[in-house]
Amino acid sequence: MARAVVTGGCGFVGSRLVERLVAQGDEVTVYDVGPLPPDLRCDPAAIRKVDADVRDADALAAAVTPGVDVVYHLAAMVGVDRYLDSPLDVIDVAVVGTRTLLGLAVDAGAAVVLASTSEVYGRNPRSPWAEDSDRVLGSTSTSRWSYSSSKATAEHMTFACADRYGLRAAIVRYFNVYGPRQRPAYVVSRTVHRVLRGLPPLLYDGGGQTRCFTFVDDAVAATVLAAERAAAGAGAECFNVGSERETTVGEVVRLVAEVAGRDLEPVPIRTELDLGSNYEDIPRRVPDTARARALLGWRCTTDLRAGLEQTVAWARRSPWWLACDEPPAAPSPRPEPDLAMTG
Repeated sequence: MARAVVTGGCGFVGSRLVERLVAQGDEVTVYDVGPLPPDLRCDPAAIRKVDADVRDADALAAAVTPGVDVVYHLAAMVGVDRYLDSPLDVIDVAVVGTRTLLGLAVDAGAAVVLASTSEVYGRNPRSPWAEDSDRVLGSTSTSRWSYSSSKATAEHMTFACADRYGLRAAIVRYFNVYGPRQRPAYVVSRTVHRVLRGLPPLLYDGGGQTRCFTFVDDAVAATVLAAERAAAGAGAECFNVGSERETTVGEVVRLVAEVAGRDLEPVPIRTELDLGSNYEDIPRRVPDTARARALLGWRCTTDLRAGLEQTVAWARRSPWWLACDEPPAAPSPRPEPDLAMTG
């Protein structure tokens, strides 16, 4: 049995991770401002819940204490709608929260697993991307890159703490994770959410972009293996966590509708018109997972259709999720500046 803290443990990947840790007998503290999901597959009484923001240094210090074996750091503001609407919050959570957490983990002697993202590679045209591939990003005036840059900064800080203070850490870069409980703001979850309510799916920029969709339980399995390796070793390592199957966005939208038994014509969305200059799409996103296979003994094992079938079946029996509001296809207007603050 290990003592684990999971920041962001009420979220999509975090809640599935919490279930896995409780099932294997770990003592789990969930650190999150949100509520536990209503369909949590473990006894909430087996979990210690801390209701606090990861930027709250005092609350975080009370959770990450000597005796904690591993901290799974999944707290983040994720989603294109959030990158465009709240880039400062995206950056603060990833940078301020992570810096505080890493210092506390060093003091506590705890290993850390940092949840990162394929976004760190930006628009590097050479794929598949290995963990040491170059990062190629657009202008800092484009809010779309705020998440990529903030997560990369969190990675830099993790490597720096490993080098300077001997922190034991693993970084897992998730590639297009999907599955039950995901907020309906991503291509799979939004499509499932829409078609099961009889609404046509949205198809961005023709759907020719390719992604490697990774079922959430596969991502959780990799995360736990990375934690075991970090706890047993020294220094910091990074792992791509993604499927090896490259699929067009158009194909996955059609497959969701097919699995759901709905014949609905997609609505075309042009990002240059609907999302504006603050967004820039990535035409191809493919991981090189050789390191995860070699060092973790992990690979994605859930077939895309099988994962979508599980996701659609879960959504059908989860009316609370189907009742959730879908984020708008375009960002909300920016508020007028506060003149008292600006001048």
